[in-house]
Amino acid sequence: MRLANQYTSLPARFFATMVAQPVREPRLLRLNVNLARQLGLDVEWLETEAGAAFLAGAAFPEGMQPVATTYAGHQFGQFVPQLGDGRALLLGDGIDREGRPYEIQLKGSGPTPYSRRGDGRAALGPVLREYLVSEAMAALGVPTTRALAAVSTGESVVRERMKPGAVLARVASSHLRVGTFQFFAAREDHDGLRILADFAIQRHYPELVDRDDRYLAFFDAVVSAQARLISQWMSLGFVHGVMNTDNMAISGETIDYGPCAFLDEYDRRKVFSSIDQTGRYAFSNQPDIGFWNLTRLAECLLPLIDPDSDRAVAVIKPVLLAFPSRFSAAFEARMQAKFGLLTKRENDLSLVSEFLDRLEKAHADYTLSFRQLSVAPAALDAIEGLAAWRMRWEARLAKEEGGLDAALDRMRRVNPAVIPRNHRIEAVIAAAEKGDMAPFETMLAAVTRPFCDDADYETPPTQAERVRETFCGT
Repeated sequence: MRLANQYTSLPARFFATMVAQPVREPRLLRLNVNLARQLGLDVEWLETEAGAAFLAGAAFPEGMQPVATTYAGHQFGQFVPQLGDGRALLLGDGIDREGRPYEIQLKGSGPTPYSRRGDGRAALGPVLREYLVSEAMAALGVPTTRALAAVSTGESVVRERMKPGAVLARVASSHLRVGTFQFFAAREDHDGLRILADFAIQRHYPELVDRDDRYLAFFDAVVSAQARLISQWMSLGFVHGVMNTDNMAISGETIDYGPCAFLDEYDRRKVFSSIDQTGRYAFSNQPDIGFWNLTRLAECLLPLIDPDSDRAVAVIKPVLLAFPSRFSAAFEARMQAKFGLLTKRENDLSLVSEFLDRLEKAHADYTLSFRQLSVAPAALDAIEGLAAWRMRWEARLAKEEGGLDAALDRMRRVNPAVIPRNHRIEAVIAAAEKGDMAPFETMLAAVTRPFCDDADYETPPTQAERVRETFCGT
């Protein structure tokens, strides 16, 4: 197995070099074979004992130099100047079969200099949760890190109780974060900032490399990427849970699935994270938090934009202030598609708003309601006010090409039938902790075909099955 590691070409203050940390019995639980082949990896070797040891961080091929990267970040609004990969290793990078760059990182592979007294390990539950949710997001067309493999370690980790240990091998176009820039900005290390920005531009936005205003153009590109990403989250009812600046990727990919979840009943104020006591990262707050995080990135880039801070602010501020309108445009386009609309007309937004208001008052299931609207709209008439709303909506669709039938066909391709619901994930984890991976495989097959009807996985949780809070797993 050969991987380059371009990150090690950066100065030593960007990372800490690491060595393998043996575990008792690394065993491959699940290899994402299709993804491995797409990346050009040796599938047969990854399925061997040596491959399992590699994916667990227990043994590395000769010449490979894994690193733990350093970064800072705002966590729940409070700045922490020194964070870094406390339980992760960047193994290396490559180019996939379609010419796209990727990195492979291990989560749960053991302590690093950035572990802050933590054990650096991961429990099986959070590993399987991230595997299921990230692969579901990929199937839904959302930019995301991908799950390459889940490996059990044969050891236990101590959380609220003893739990089986595991490691997740995940893939991203890079693991650069807003917090990576904050690390150097906080130290007024302008040379480090420039090196980092040039590295990020070369990797993610190579068309900007030769521009004199490349740092401003880079920020502009990140603003647009985040506007598109968060619009997708909102249209699907996804709650990231911990939108700290160290959890916002420069690439515009969803990263760090911790206490995340999809809405069951529609509730704009919904919070899942057990540690989010103030609702900072509630569902409806996600666009505002995206803007807040981008403001922190803009602050970091000021010295690169112009040595005069006032001039730098004057140049970058209009780009930052474009985020709300870019998000709104992206979100409106996605909601138009969810309602089968091809063109924009007056009062379309009021149709969308009324539908969501009715769902919230009725505590109706978000995903199931949109799916029913796509398959059998009259089924929603039981919700107060939706029968009259449906008549207006169908009259509006009559003005679109193909009318209602064509609209419903389009809607079934954007409104999923299956999402990785929390109560299902918890059942999968409980079975896996007892050694039964069959429920995981069944659920993985369902959530990676999200637009195919599957009665077993479309059903919302009962009152007793509802998962009211989730945990990050550290």
